[in-house]
Amino acid sequence: MAGHHKHHDFAGDMLVDAARGALQAAGEQWTDMRSDVFEALAAHEKPASAYDIAESVGSRRGKRVAANSVYRILDLFVRTNLARRVESANAYVANSHPGCHHDCIFLICDACGEATHLDDDALTGALRDAAHRAGFAAVRPVVEIRGRCGACGAEGAVSA
Repeated sequence: MAGHHKHHDFAGDMLVDAARGALQAAGEQWTDMRSDVFEALAAHEKPASAYDIAESVGSRRGKRVAANSVYRILDLFVRTNLARRVESANAYVANSHPGCHHDCIFLICDACGEATHLDDDALTGALRDAAHRAGFAAVRPVVEIRGRCGACGAEGAVSA
């Protein structure tokens, strides 16, 4: 059975407030640029690349924003649990529960690009245990399953 725990998913202004609090609790500053990057990331419905976010922030600020600056901020957000990196897409999603530390699993739709986040601590714990037995330390499981979401799978079945 999957290991589950309770956490509160945030959205909108409450998500930004939770992210700010989590970042400050980690000893980091919540700057205007970090705020703009987080808000742009959270506004994307699907995983967003650093270039997507740089374009959004640049439009908001009225000036070009370098993707390498966004990458540095996104790396900080991943380290502090404010964002998750979808490795296979080289993209990011905002963590809707930044105060909750756990591994996650992404189900990624090859048709529409949607990434659904699942928590299964039993599965990722087993992966961590296997890695430790193989001599790895500081393991961060990355689990991504690619396929078709229910909406796209159903559409494909109808049009096939």
